[in-house]
Amino acid sequence: MTKAAIFDLDGTLLDSMGVWDQVDIDFLNKRGIEVPPDYMTKVSAMQFRQIAEYTIARFGLTDTPEELMQEWDDMASVAYSTTVEAKPGALDYLRDLKASGVKLGVATSLPPHLREPALRHVGMFELFNDIVSVDDANDVGKDQPDVYLLAAKRLGAAPVDCTVFEDLLVGMKSAKSVGMKVWAMHDDSSASDWPEICHLADGVLFDFHDAPRVL
Repeated sequence: MTKAAIFDLDGTLLDSMGVWDQVDIDFLNKRGIEVPPDYMTKVSAMQFRQIAEYTIARFGLTDTPEELMQEWDDMASVAYSTTVEAKPGALDYLRDLKASGVKLGVATSLPPHLREPALRHVGMFELFNDIVSVDDANDVGKDQPDVYLLAAKRLGAAPVDCTVFEDLLVGMKSAKSVGMKVWAMHDDSSASDWPEICHLADGVLFDFHDAPRVL
């Protein structure tokens, strides 16, 4: 029996959601648009291209999806490689799990050119057995369990032997739907869903100092 821990990045292992909030604000403000209150929630679980297509349709932009994604990449890449930090206790927790024989994986929406510099910056990259994104899993967002199932497969673990650490409610629902355990990380970006998250998750965290030592 292989035990596996599968981690989201933005808002879970990485204190990085503020990067995307600022990207959204700066991107739309440059076009004379204020960020609508529901925008960040709407796009939080989408794949990168889906976000671009949704943004173009919602605001009637003339940009192509490729142009939007490149602009967002340029705005975010510096922050991910130089300023993003790990959530408190995250690095020690990963080391402890790995030392105990737990397989470690990442299931993220971040593309490789953002996630790898960020993980190297915070000293985590070498700890993971595998890293997958929604782009690797049929190009569907976290509202479907594909990315979690792919991570489990690559780690050699059955879904029932996997624990997912996630801050997004839709991701938690997907992971639970295939029999995985879920520990919820509190993040300001998902604060409005916190009551439902607390009801759904197997446990909740505000940092990794209180994370479960046995999975």
